[in-house]
Amino acid sequence: MLTRVKSAVATFMGGVINGGGSGDPSEVPPKYPYGRPDFLGLTPDEVECSADHSARPIVIPKESKRLPWSTGYAEVINAGKSTLNEDQACCDVILVKRKWPPSGAMSNWGLKARRRSSFPNGEVMGLRENLANCDDLTFHYWGLFDGHAGCGAAVVASRLLHRYIALHLQDVMDILCAPDFQPPTCLSEEPVRWQLPPPHANPRALSRAASLRGAAGAPGSPGVPPARFFAEKRVSHESLVVGAIENAFKDMDAQMEKERAAHDTAGGCTALVVLCLLGKLFVGNAGDSRAIILRGGEVIPVSSEFTPESERRRLQFLAYMQPHLLGNEFTHLEFPRRVQRKEVGKRMLYRDFTMSGWAYKTIEDNDLKFPLIYGEGKKVNIYPLDQYEHHIDDVLVLGTDGLWDVLSNQEVAEAVSRFLSNCDPDDHHRYSMAAQDLVMKARGVLKDGAWRISGDRLGSGDDISVYVIPLGRGGDQLN
Repeated sequence: MLTRVKSAVATFMGGVINGGGSGDPSEVPPKYPYGRPDFLGLTPDEVECSADHSARPIVIPKESKRLPWSTGYAEVINAGKSTLNEDQACCDVILVKRKWPPSGAMSNWGLKARRRSSFPNGEVMGLRENLANCDDLTFHYWGLFDGHAGCGAAVVASRLLHRYIALHLQDVMDILCAPDFQPPTCLSEEPVRWQLPPPHANPRALSRAASLRGAAGAPGSPGVPPARFFAEKRVSHESLVVGAIENAFKDMDAQMEKERAAHDTAGGCTALVVLCLLGKLFVGNAGDSRAIILRGGEVIPVSSEFTPESERRRLQFLAYMQPHLLGNEFTHLEFPRRVQRKEVGKRMLYRDFTMSGWAYKTIEDNDLKFPLIYGEGKKVNIYPLDQYEHHIDDVLVLGTDGLWDVLSNQEVAEAVSRFLSNCDPDDHHRYSMAAQDLVMKARGVLKDGAWRISGDRLGSGDDISVYVIPLGRGGDQLN
């Protein structure tokens, strides 16, 4: 579970709804027009039929091959709460090209997408084994976005967020491609080019020496002042992925502001995204959507609804909002170790109050101030997909609040497990049919003018979107 992204980053304040900034709103078309997810393969007529608020037909993909891992998906529109379906979804396999030579231009990021129909078994570990000396990086991506005050922000997020994630992953791609080396604290101006260590070398010692290169001196050396905090904090490869996701959320938020200015926009959206990379699942959530894993009859929550964060983040946010309280002597940013004057202009690992992972930034004079915070903060839970033997009925379930408002984790788990146990294990459509069954249970049936579910409870009148993602197939294992 990724720590819920806070404040403006978390709520995606901004969105895209038809309108113009200074003239007649009707004269400015939306940059990203409304539609249903591409992987559904719907015709315009079918999109129109799916928007029937009285019938509320449940829609699933026409072909399972449109989604990786034979992912299941189903959705239904609301019962009249809003004109359009405010939920949006994105599912793809993203290929990130190596950033060489360096370029900050978005148009030159060398990113393209490709779809696969295969299951994760073997594929994930194949990617993991090929990371060393890799020329590009592949990650699987699933996203759900629930619009607030309109569908515009959700549409934009479904089109762009994975691209921002890819951009930030591209920035640390050379490091991710060297799994045996600890990420260096400070980078020179030249891109990282890793080489295999000499025989009997200690990879950690080499990486630590590299990351401390250019420092004023080793702790305890003559003339070196006593350390005021630990010399260096260890940063994992996984935390770089987390940092890339968190920075992508911030970039997405800034993009929403641009869309607001250009199109007289309003509204926002939640975001629940899952990446499969390095043999692990990274789950990021901002809002009230939810993700759970069903493994061997056990329910494992891998996200939580958006709530306030740890003391580290609270203090950093306060320092960001009220810098005068720091007396111009501290920085609200956190670094793994004290920044040296000679490192101005180089890139160093850091994190802000919006982050639990780490990323690189170019050091400025202001960063030489003593850090206000030096601590671990709240840990990010990352699901180690490659460390478990998954049965064919083990799945990851993602849903917007239309599902979770009326069904508990346990009710969802029982419904999915019961359905899959009665399906042909060789039928790749079984996961979309399980998602369809789950949406049906949350929507209910129309009875006396109201949608009712089991126990004569009120069903969900909201938009409902659900992924059922298989984590294993038969006796195959991730090894």
